[in-house]
Amino acid sequence: MALDNDLFLRALKRQRVERTPVWMMRQAGRYLPEYRASRAKAGDFMSLCRNPELCCEVTLQPLDRYGLDTAILFSDILTIPDAMGLGLRFVEGEGPVFDRPVRDAHAIEALGVPDPEGELRYVMDAVRTIRSALGSRLPLIGFSGSPWTLATYMVEGAGGSDFTLIKRMAYDAPEMLDSLLAKLSASVSLYLEAQVAAGADALMVFDTWGGVLAPADYMQFSLEPMSRIVQHLKRVAPDVPVILFTKNGGQHLEAMAETGCDALGVDWTIDLATARARVGDRVALQGNLDPTILLAEPARIEAAVSRVLESYGPGNGHVFNLGHGILQQTPPEHAAVMIEAVRALSPKYHNE
Repeated sequence: MALDNDLFLRALKRQRVERTPVWMMRQAGRYLPEYRASRAKAGDFMSLCRNPELCCEVTLQPLDRYGLDTAILFSDILTIPDAMGLGLRFVEGEGPVFDRPVRDAHAIEALGVPDPEGELRYVMDAVRTIRSALGSRLPLIGFSGSPWTLATYMVEGAGGSDFTLIKRMAYDAPEMLDSLLAKLSASVSLYLEAQVAAGADALMVFDTWGGVLAPADYMQFSLEPMSRIVQHLKRVAPDVPVILFTKNGGQHLEAMAETGCDALGVDWTIDLATARARVGDRVALQGNLDPTILLAEPARIEAAVSRVLESYGPGNGHVFNLGHGILQQTPPEHAAVMIEAVRALSPKYHNE
C-alpha cells in the first residue's frame, strides 16, 4: 500500500527526503490528558494493553495532536514474558513485578515459546486494528523488548534493580542464561514476524538494559541475541526496516551496525556527528534529544533541536527522536514546540 507520508520509511532506508521525519518514543503516554482518560476507561495498564480498540485509540492520539511522521503500536515490552506465565502485574509507584521469576534451569526449561496468534493474539489484533484505522496515512512501527532486557525483568522479578541476580547468572551459569536468551530470541523473532504479517511497516527492538553490561558481556548476552533476531527478520521480511536501540550503548555502535539492521537508535550521551562518522552509510540513525529538555522553555527546546539537526548535518538517513521515552511530566505544548522546530529547521539539510 502506498502511504501518504513515507518520510520515516525513506529515512530508514537512507533515501532522499524533503525534511527530517520526527516521532517520539513513548509518544502515546501519560503526558497526554487524552491518554490518561483512555487509561482510566480501561481500568489499569494491562487491561489497556489487552484491548485492541483502546490500543488503537491511544496510538492515534499523538498523531491527531501533532504532525508526527509515524505511528508506533501501543503495547508493552513485557508482553512476551507475561505470555510465558510469569504472573506480570504493575504496582503503583514500583512498576512491573513478576510473581514467578525465572532463576534456575528447571524454570527456564519449563518456559514455552508463546504463539503470537494464541497467547499474544491481543497484540496482533491491536496491530490489525491500528493498521486499518491508519489506512494510507502513516507507517506503523511494531516493537519488542530485546532478549537481554526481557531476561533482566524475568530473572530479577521487577524493574529498577541493580541487576545482581541476572549478572550473577551470567557469571556463574552463563550456559543457563544463554538457554534463556535463546528461548527469548526465538519468541521475539516470531512475535515481530507476526506483527509484520498483521500490518507493521517497520520494527524496533528496545534494548533498555544492554548498557549495564561490560563490553564482552554485551556482545554475548545482548548483541548476539539481537543479531539472531535481525537475521531471522531479514529472511522472512527483507523489505521491512529494523531499528536496534541500546540505551547507553554508544560504545557499541559499530558492532550493532554489523548485525544487518537498517537503523540504530542513539541516546543523548553521544554526539550524532560522532555516531555518523563511526557507522558511515551502513545504517540510518534515530535520535537523540535528551527528553528532559522538553521541560525547559520553548526557546531552549528550539535551540536544542537545532543543535541535534546540525550535529547530524546535511544528507539523508536521520530520523529525529528523543534519546529515550518522553517524560510523563512533559507539557504537551512543549512536545509540539520540538516537532514544529524539526519541521521548520530540517528542510535546509535536505535541499542539496
